[in-house]
Amino acid sequence: MIKKKALVALAEGFEEMEAVISIDMLRRAGIEVITAALTDKLLVTGSRKIPVRADIAIADFPGLPDVFVLPGGMPGAENLAAAEPVNSLLAQCVRQGKIIAAICAAPACVLSPAGILNGKRATCYPGMETQFGRETTYVRDSVVVDGNIITSAGPGTAFLFAAAIIQRLCGDAAAVKVKEKALLT
Repeated sequence: MIKKKALVALAEGFEEMEAVISIDMLRRAGIEVITAALTDKLLVTGSRKIPVRADIAIADFPGLPDVFVLPGGMPGAENLAAAEPVNSLLAQCVRQGKIIAAICAAPACVLSPAGILNGKRATCYPGMETQFGRETTYVRDSVVVDGNIITSAGPGTAFLFAAAIIQRLCGDAAAVKVKEKALLT
């Protein structure tokens, strides 16, 4: 079986909990996780001033991931939205039917302006749904899965967000197993 691949984009000001919990949970499920900085400067500082070293620059990622993960945080989500490599990769992922997973501010700041949430149900950090277009149905849930788009509300929902990604990539049994080992059930 071919190992599933996740790409987690790290922009200056990202929400550390959302990124690290997602990375950890996905790796526990056996998913190959690659972290990518927006530039060649691989040491990226989160919104709580915690530095994280990315594996590669996003422009150096070969091909397409099975899932493209976008942590929120401010100004992290705004920095993701302003990055051409992120937008280019998102467009390619949409065209190829890859999974796009965004949490906290990222659904509103990154996915909505790119039109990715048009005709979709989605969630985000409370209050940021005002940035959704009229074509998006805001759902006040911890995690919303609509087709190949997974959105989540924020730091406290990061475990559920990661579990939803695992479920889509690896199936129910894998998600249950990782949740049990992390004492989430």
